[in-house]
Amino acid sequence: MSDHESKLPDQEELEKELSEYLSKKYGQPIKVVSPMMVPRSNPAKGRPKEPKGVERIRFDLKPEQLEAYLDRYVVKQDLAKSVLATKVCTHYNRIRGRLRKGRRNTGPAVGRIKNNIILMGPTGVGKTYLVKLIADKLGVPFVKGDATKFSETGYVGGDVEDLVRDLVVQADDDLELAQYGIVYVDEIDKIAFTNNLIGPDVSRTGVQRALLKPLEETEVDLKVAHDPISQMQAIEQFRKTGKREKRTISTRDILFIVSGAFNGLAAIIQKRLQAREIGFGAKLQSKSDQPQWLKHVKAEDLIAYGFESEFIGRLPVTAVLEPLEQEDLYQILNNPNNPILLSKKEDFRSYGIDLRFTDDALRLLAAMAYQEQTGARGLVSVIERALLPFEKRMPSSSVDYLVVDRDLVEHPDETLAIVLAATDSVRAESYRKMLEGERTQVWEQVAARKPPYLAKHPLVFNDARLQLVAELHLKEGVELKDLFEEVIQVYSQILAFEDDFNSKYGFRVHFQDDAIDRLVTRAMLENQSASAICWEISKDYDYGFRLIAERSGQTQFILPQDAVIEPETYLDGLIRETYRRYPLETMDRGKEA
Repeated sequence: MSDHESKLPDQEELEKELSEYLSKKYGQPIKVVSPMMVPRSNPAKGRPKEPKGVERIRFDLKPEQLEAYLDRYVVKQDLAKSVLATKVCTHYNRIRGRLRKGRRNTGPAVGRIKNNIILMGPTGVGKTYLVKLIADKLGVPFVKGDATKFSETGYVGGDVEDLVRDLVVQADDDLELAQYGIVYVDEIDKIAFTNNLIGPDVSRTGVQRALLKPLEETEVDLKVAHDPISQMQAIEQFRKTGKREKRTISTRDILFIVSGAFNGLAAIIQKRLQAREIGFGAKLQSKSDQPQWLKHVKAEDLIAYGFESEFIGRLPVTAVLEPLEQEDLYQILNNPNNPILLSKKEDFRSYGIDLRFTDDALRLLAAMAYQEQTGARGLVSVIERALLPFEKRMPSSSVDYLVVDRDLVEHPDETLAIVLAATDSVRAESYRKMLEGERTQVWEQVAARKPPYLAKHPLVFNDARLQLVAELHLKEGVELKDLFEEVIQVYSQILAFEDDFNSKYGFRVHFQDDAIDRLVTRAMLENQSASAICWEISKDYDYGFRLIAERSGQTQFILPQDAVIEPETYLDGLIRETYRRYPLETMDRGKEA
């Protein structure tokens, strides 16, 4: 069989053949149209495969590595970050050790205790945020539930087993990945038993007992009577296989983290310590004193609070978070990684408006949020109140930037009128200086991050592409790490196209550096694949190259920037130049000779 006969038909040929076949079969014109308008390129060569499923999990992460990661995102809470980083890493490194020794399917170890954790602290101090960051860093699925919605059976408001099933959903139905996930249960203090309970007829003690097995180790059935989706999945499985398959997930390696404000617990601890003459003579005065007492919490205090001893025994690790002061709230806003300002900038960016905050504005917003006494949640509230009128009116105007300063926060209506009139030269100059200052900072960050990328991919990164990374980070807020990886991916797609074009048409093409710069820039600015762009600009290359090859015999082409910017003009000029250099009479004399 020849190479031509063995070559698979391309997309257009397949569509044409199918259309002709169906037209003959049904006696009327039928055209097959594929949703994919460009051929797929081969996987990027030389790049490691993206990890999938359980391969994504960082089982080998060290406590100091995880703590350093948390420090980049979370202000204060040093003790809580230290405890969480240490015990979470220990949990997953223990699993790694067991898996390496091939003991995955062994029975439960007698006396084995999981590092399940209790987080204590007032609302808005970052308890949920910390756990989400950890799950994201580790690469494990994460689900959150509210303990106040649990019942003993799960039929009323759900139970912890429902959260375990949700892990499977978060893991895209990958049972192996789900069994190493993190289940986070908030407001756990609300299920502490109290004799003067007033409310719905739900036994808090019963809920605690229902949590015992999942916290330790149990098999959770993924098919439950009150879940129609799981029932439908079971029916579909039986229809396909004819077997009733019981799907379960073990909670053996699932890490449980529970949290709550634990109001009133500090008084219990204070009473115990003072009774034993530990030396705490002062009475508890305010909520701000609570963390100092909570740091001395013991199992007996939690039992006195209303938890059963068996329940507390399955939560051996305690971490206390401190309330946030006004300066802490300012530091949160001043952190370049904080999701509050990043989210608000993204809101305005969706309308093409660049949002900037002065330091005075951040301090004022922090002071206003502190008055609300809701922790970091207060920051979201005050920022929304200050910027809502601007978010409503500015998208209908031609103004494409907004500098949030103290005047804007204190006098939003007057400032809005000035902003919409686009006559504020002071704010315009302020914006220009802020942009230049931030551009310098971003370029310094790019310079600091580039050495390892240059070492691994010396041909991928030049000054133009590094500048593109800096500008996209500045304008769109995309993380630098993601942008570096995107450049590598786009570059790999361009190389793959060169190989694909040679395989399909028999011509070897190679883009010069300036042409690759254009392709990378267009792909990243327009959020397109480089493969699609390459096939788009090369739609006439095959025909043009064949004309050139017939005259000159040339089968290799070095493509400059012009071949990307104006492909038709470039190709036309290349053909004309070839015909000028190789006229027909020259070819005829060559044949006669």
